[in-house]
Amino acid sequence: MKILDLYFKPYIDSKALNKIIKSLAKKINKDYLNKEFVIIGVLNGSFVFLADISKLINLPCEISFIKFKSYINASTSGKVNELIGLECSIKNKHVLIVEDIVDTGLTMDKIIETLSPEKPKSIEICTLLFKKEAFKGQKPPKYIGAEIENKFVVGYGLDYNEYGRNLPFLYIKED
Repeated sequence: MKILDLYFKPYIDSKALNKIIKSLAKKINKDYLNKEFVIIGVLNGSFVFLADISKLINLPCEISFIKFKSYINASTSGKVNELIGLECSIKNKHVLIVEDIVDTGLTMDKIIETLSPEKPKSIEICTLLFKKEAFKGQKPPKYIGAEIENKFVVGYGLDYNEYGRNLPFLYIKED
C-alpha cells in the first residue's frame, strides 16, 4: 500500500488489535477499581485506540485530551511541542495517559513534566505500541499492548504526514 511517497505492508490485523485492547482493558479495570481516575488521550494518534479501549473500561472515569507533537514526516524531531493543554483538574486523581505509540519516550517525559505540577496521585502510561529498543525516556509505559521493532507504522490512528490514520489496522513501512 502506498501512502504519499512511502510503501507499507500489513503488520497487525484487526483481530489481533481487538485481543490486545481487551487484555489491556482487563488490567486497567482491575488496577483502577475504586480509584478516582482520569484518562488523558494524546492527540491525534490515540483517538482510535482510546475510543475502543474506553468502551471496555467499565469504571467511572473522566476522559480528556492533550496534544503534543514530536514527529516530522516519518521520524521524531527530538523536540516536543505542546499544542493543546489539559482542560480538566487532575489534582488528587490517578492519571492514565493513553498513547498510540511510545518510541523514544521524549513526548511522555514532556507530558509527565507538564502534568506533575497539577499534583495527581499517580501518573501511568498505557500505549498500544512500544518500541523498547528506541526508548530513552524516564518512565516506561505500565500498560503495553505490543512491543514492536523500531520501524515506522501507520493505521489505526497512527499517521504518515496526517495520512493513514483511518486504516482499520496497522501497516509497517517496507524496507
